[in-house]
This record gives sequence, C-alpha cells and structure tokens, in this order.
Amino acid sequence: MTGKLGPDALAAALAATGAADPTVTQGPAYGEDAAAIDLAGAGETLVVAADPLSLAAASVGTLAVHVACNDVAASGADPRWLTHTLFLPDDDLDRLGAVVEQVDATASDLGCAVVGGHTEVLDALSRPLCSMTAMGTTDRFVSSGGAEPGDRLLLTKGAAIEATAILASDFREACREAGVPAATLDSAADFLDEVSVVPDAAAVRDAATALHDPTEGGVATALVEMASASGGAFAVERDAVPVRPETRACCDALGVDPLAAFGSGALLAAVPPERVDDALDALDAAGIEGAAIGVVESPADESAAGTVRIDGEPLAEPPRDELYPLWEAREAET
Repeated sequence: MTGKLGPDALAAALAATGAADPTVTQGPAYGEDAAAIDLAGAGETLVVAADPLSLAAASVGTLAVHVACNDVAASGADPRWLTHTLFLPDDDLDRLGAVVEQVDATASDLGCAVVGGHTEVLDALSRPLCSMTAMGTTDRFVSSGGAEPGDRLLLTKGAAIEATAILASDFREACREAGVPAATLDSAADFLDEVSVVPDAAAVRDAATALHDPTEGGVATALVEMASASGGAFAVERDAVPVRPETRACCDALGVDPLAAFGSGALLAAVPPERVDDALDALDAAGIEGAAIGVVESPADESAAGTVRIDGEPLAEPPRDELYPLWEAREAET
C-alpha cells in the first residue's frame, strides 16, 4: 500500500540513529519534521552533500551512507550527521529492517549520527530507494576545482572498488558462469568494506589542492568532472591506474571497463609535486594504497581547458557507467 509507514514500523526505523552526538539537540522522532544541530564551536564551514541510491539491492543502506559521507570527506570535512529518506516498494518489515540496520551500523562505524529523514511505501518502485544527505564541518574546504598546472594526480586503492563488490554480489552467478572462481568472488564481495574514502581524505587533504571521489562512471568520469571544475588539462596513463586482480577478473568476465564503472572506494587527489611524497607517506601510514596516475597540464588554448587525455587519447565526455546495461538486461529478462 502506497503511503507512510504505520507508527510501529516507523518507530523501528527511527530507532536507528547511528553514533551518539551531543551536538544533536533534536534527532529523529515520531511527530518531528526537522533536526536541530548546535554548531557553536564545531567548525568554520558546514559541508552538505546528498545522494540517492537504489540499484545495489543487496547493500543499498550501506552504500547509501558511504556515498554521501564520501562527498563530504572529499571536500576536506569530517562527516558527522545524516538525514535518510527511504522509499520502499512494499511494507515488508524484514526488508525495512535490513536497510535500516545497514544504515545504522555503517553510520556508527563512521561516527555519524542519523538525525532525521522520511520513510514511506511507494509501490511504483521495484527496489528500495535511499536518498541520503550527509553533513560535516571543516576549517579548510577543498573543492574539486582547485587543481593547478603541475599538480600530480593521485588515486587511492584502485578503480571500480564499488563496482567489484556489486558484480560479486548482485551478479555473482553471471560471474561464476563466466569462469570467475568462488574464492575470487568471495574476496571481491568484501570490497564493500572498503568503499569509504573518509580515511583516505583525512590522510591527504592537507596536501591536496583538489579532491574528488569517483562514483557513477568511475575514475574516467571523476577525471572529467575534476578537469572541468578546475579548467586544467589532465593527462593520465591507463596502466598507472591501479586495478586489483579481483576487479580485473569480475570486469573481464562481464565485459566491463574498470575505469568506467562505479568507483566509490577510491579518492582522486590533485597534489603539488613537492607534496606528493608527503601524501603517499600519509596514505601508507594509514594502511591505504596510493598511486600517481597522471599530471595536470596548462591548457594549450581555450579548447583544451577542462579536458582529459588517457594514454594520449581525448576523453570527449564522461562515459555512461558500464554496470547500467547489466541491470537493464537483467530486468528485461524478468
């Protein structure tokens, strides 16, 4: 039945509030339509980011928290508060419980408080839709558009971390039929535990002129977006982009380009050449892999501003994420 959840089901959803935070003076509660956060002394800048998520059915609550918090972290802030809007295709309480438990656990792990949101049934949907807004504070906002000529482009962890986890869970049988061993799929599914870039950003933000987290469209789209925002000319070497063996196996099995698939888990950073070692050392100290994948060049003319070349070939526009055709093909079969 379309409409709001009943009071009991709503109370269960509202009980999932992530980490405790004394600055939250009004959190989620039945009858309350807004949250109140006391920012006195919390920091100079409040950073806010919102993202919807629906397609990663097995882990939608977990990924929704990480995707929104990653945007805040990639702006130089520490994510602290979340609002969660959840639309469900039916009033299945087990489904509701699974999603809110994922949200609650993931928010707690990140030290974030869920301060409010909205939950209702919309029977036009075929799967849950989570729309998450994350907020955090910083005394130094780092934009995507701050990259300067001469900066080196660093990438943490590797390409298609999120996509690898999705392929190994939502498309496990297809990967298995294409020859990916079960042990590889088990390892790949665990990449879900690595989609947060909150630690990555904390390690490199002091050295970075710009930060951006790859999401839909992967590393390739993130490069286009950062280049466009900064006005630089990005030159990247494909072989320099880290691609883990599990990612290569799953992507090759289903014909997916790792550079053009959901990339949460990696952080793209522009760093002045004299700070590259500092950034890589900080990542290493945090137990995070990092690699230099390219350089920001001065555009030769106006037409070259905001462009990306991979192995010398221009990337004319951000690619459509290569996981979408897989979902579309599966839905067409049902």
